[in-house]
Amino acid sequence: MPSRQPLIVIPIQAPVQQDTFNLVNTIIQSIDTAGESLQTGDVVAISSKYAAISEGRVVNLHDVQISPQAQAIAERYHMNPHLAQLVLNEADHVFGGIIHEFNGVKVGFLLTHKDGIISPNAGLDRSNIPSGQVVLFPIDPYHTAAHIRAGLRAALNVDVGVILTDSWLMPGRLGTTGVALSTAGFKPIRDQRGKPDLFGNPMQVTQIGIADSICVCAQMVMGETDEATPIAIVRNTGVELTDAVLGVDDVAIPWQMCIYVGSLTEGRLTQDLLTANIIAGD
Repeated sequence: MPSRQPLIVIPIQAPVQQDTFNLVNTIIQSIDTAGESLQTGDVVAISSKYAAISEGRVVNLHDVQISPQAQAIAERYHMNPHLAQLVLNEADHVFGGIIHEFNGVKVGFLLTHKDGIISPNAGLDRSNIPSGQVVLFPIDPYHTAAHIRAGLRAALNVDVGVILTDSWLMPGRLGTTGVALSTAGFKPIRDQRGKPDLFGNPMQVTQIGIADSICVCAQMVMGETDEATPIAIVRNTGVELTDAVLGVDDVAIPWQMCIYVGSLTEGRLTQDLLTANIIAGD
């Protein structure tokens, strides 16, 4: 088995931003200030929120006009009605909602499908931004990632991969983990189907989420609170760089095919099937 160099993840701090700015220049300057440099083959992970702010994707909640539908949803799920409207505006699909109680305060969320990711509230983010404002996803995450990659290559003469990172809740688990909102420069999935396992059996369904795995590594050093570290360099990932145009179809599946959502919606077992003892095999 060929040896591989150890994976290296380098955190890069960057200035806190609240309005549009030149993201490529900021990445270059921040890497230089940190005393680091990019190498061909590196993967640059960038907070999708930081990228969104650079594009001006910040909304004042109270500027959002509330529809009767959003008002009804907000009342049902104990949500800010302005936020509920923004979720309706941004989401590709809304499945439903849930209410959690924190320290006696009820807080509601909507489960949505947006840009190929199933997440609460269409990815809207109210952390690390002045109160009353919300950061949306970049308007075209894959275009943004490709633009960053092209800018870095033009300025530094290095060929790298780029990921826009986000945080994601795993079904049935506490805590967030990293997920790739978009990718440029390398294929986000490594297909293992047909390859032999340790005992020579061909793999049937395994496809490795390379981009998401790299995101998890990057999130470990980027943080979620006041670290001001929206960038990470991930080195020795072994990804094969490509200039192919990538999009959401290269990594996402229709939500109906998701084992979690599909099983709980269109594939949900009805009570009559359960009481017929079909599942138990009686």
